[in-house]
Amino acid sequence: MAEPLFDRLCLLGVGLIGSSIARVARARGDIARTVVAHAKTPATLDRVRELGIADVVEADAAKAVQGADCVVFCVPVGAYAGVMAQVAPHLKPGAIVTDVGSTKMSVYRDLAPLTPKGVHLVPAHPMAGTEFSGPDAGFAELFQGRYVIVTPVAETDPAAVEKVREMWRRAGSMIECMDPATHDKVVAIVSHLPHLLAFTICSTADDLAEETKEAVLKFAASGFRDFTRIAASDPTMWRDIFLNNREALLEMLARFTEDAQALGRAVRWGEAGFIEDRIQRGRKIRTGLIERKQA
Repeated sequence: MAEPLFDRLCLLGVGLIGSSIARVARARGDIARTVVAHAKTPATLDRVRELGIADVVEADAAKAVQGADCVVFCVPVGAYAGVMAQVAPHLKPGAIVTDVGSTKMSVYRDLAPLTPKGVHLVPAHPMAGTEFSGPDAGFAELFQGRYVIVTPVAETDPAAVEKVREMWRRAGSMIECMDPATHDKVVAIVSHLPHLLAFTICSTADDLAEETKEAVLKFAASGFRDFTRIAASDPTMWRDIFLNNREALLEMLARFTEDAQALGRAVRWGEAGFIEDRIQRGRKIRTGLIERKQA
């Protein structure tokens, strides 16, 4: 077995992603010698202890990061600045700070000014997840065959970037590097907009008159069921994602709204060719996903 990449790996937050990192690190043995887990609530800390997925469970974030050579932010992106303010004075020189957040420009905005000199900030985003949350939701295979986007900037230390890339390789992921602004645009269309639409469709259904709503739930077809699965996602996390990727999300929403209205007009005026073209393009995207084993 390869030498462990990190002597001490600290996870700030042990929800779906954090607890999955803990599990894969424990299962493999070559990611970290010691896994430290910190969570905000006593109930989560107790559950992490019961599950036995971390070597050290620490209620105090400042204590948790002490001596860690890699610290992973796994809390909602809206909490980053507050947590960094707590832990920054306690980070060891040369430590790597990375994260799993779904927005990247906001990570530089919130973490870079607070990162001590000599500490390396290497943001990353595993494109993996389920609609479930909490320490019980994680599993070691979550990242297998999934992409992780690493978003260094010009001044990021190359050796630190390579260590973060290697951590995700060992977790089973495929790695891509991208600049933070491009990342935020890409995830706005492939992740954030679909979630916004799912939350909207489900709240529209919830607003229907009571007798119609009962029928909606009773006869929900697979299309609606898919939306409800996405809409079951963690509210705090998604609120923070929407607010922290505001510009890119609103841009994609505006483009989608124009396209939806164009398709609506085609339906109204019976433009069969236009409708068929849109459906074919949807099938093409699906085929592309299947070919890339991302379906």
